[in-house]
Amino acid sequence: MSHIKERTRRRFGEMVSGGDAEIALAEAALLIASEEYPNLIITDYLAKLDRFAQEVREHAAAGSSRFDMIDALNKTMFHELGFQGNTEHYYDPRNGYLNQVIDRRKGIPITLSVVYLEVARRAGLEMLPVGLPGHFLVKYAGRAGELFIDPFNGGRVLDESGVSGLLSEVTSGRLKLSSEHLAAVSNKQILTRILANLYAVYARSMDYTRALAAVERMLLIAPDAPEYVRDRGILLAAMDRTIDAVAELERYLKLAPAADDAATIRERIQAARLSRARLN
Repeated sequence: MSHIKERTRRRFGEMVSGGDAEIALAEAALLIASEEYPNLIITDYLAKLDRFAQEVREHAAAGSSRFDMIDALNKTMFHELGFQGNTEHYYDPRNGYLNQVIDRRKGIPITLSVVYLEVARRAGLEMLPVGLPGHFLVKYAGRAGELFIDPFNGGRVLDESGVSGLLSEVTSGRLKLSSEHLAAVSNKQILTRILANLYAVYARSMDYTRALAAVERMLLIAPDAPEYVRDRGILLAAMDRTIDAVAELERYLKLAPAADDAATIRERIQAARLSRARLN
């Protein structure tokens, strides 16, 4: 790993090791991107978010209601700036890097929601992230109830019934909406989900180096999460880093001895040891 990536990884680890409220979400997401784009200047992108928010304020008259502010935010984000869901190339890894989403005006639900949240906050409108299974939304919680915005679909506004329909659609009817689906998620959950998406994209394309980088940053957020420890071990084995792989898979079994896949993991460990013994 280069010195720039090491420094970036260290900064990310320091940021996510503290309390959730202390995490600067946009900066943390840009730190994720910095490993892939080492020449990225984080302050430049934070300044872009500031400028987007200024445009929102210019569209909203003094004393505007919160709903007028949402209208101004949607007009700025989706009509003037042209942010949109990347439906044609959903699994393009660039959709998971905040700098690329800001530059290209395209992304997936979670990264578009991060941009939306950050622009709204800078414009003076506090909104909350909602991590539905298979999709990501933003909500405004007012006295009259909750309003949900879908940044992936042009900022369409949904009530609870609309969210229920969306969840049924993205899960092919497997899930019914519950109150826990509508709860606000934490910064750490957002960052973990961004990294999990990148991991899935890179693992699918067998880019194990980048998949490993994603998992290792997930482990910085949750160092003893058994599934991340397991995934790191499997990736290390695929990269022929047998000693490290066995150590990680054994750690997984200690963390989750009754896991459903424990027998399969033991077989993987045995196979890795046999493979290494043959090489010796």
